[in-house]
Amino acid sequence: MKKTYELSHPKIKVARLIEAAKHDLKKNMKRERRKELPKDADFWGFDCKYGIDEASAKEVHVGEISKYIDDAERQKLPSFYLEIRSKPVISTKQIIMDVEENDLDIGAELDGDE
Repeated sequence: MKKTYELSHPKIKVARLIEAAKHDLKKNMKRERRKELPKDADFWGFDCKYGIDEASAKEVHVGEISKYIDDAERQKLPSFYLEIRSKPVISTKQIIMDVEENDLDIGAELDGDE
């Protein structure tokens, strides 16, 4: 999702526009999480960018997006840009377990050769 949210409207207050942007964000993330995962992935992760416009957007953590949207309201920005892309993620716990299993298998093979 790539979108520029306008925070000025002749009839709608800024607070309602901010709520609408947050709702749109949550709705999009929920939709992406419902998609089928690839076999090797454990969950959906998100790459996020936030900025005043697309050119000035910088990488942000998905958990901080709400804070950045609130900052846009406090700074009284006329608009802000938000980009969210889903990606399949392998859990670090799973990676560690795979490495440990491989180390155990290698050790068992060495003991069996002697």
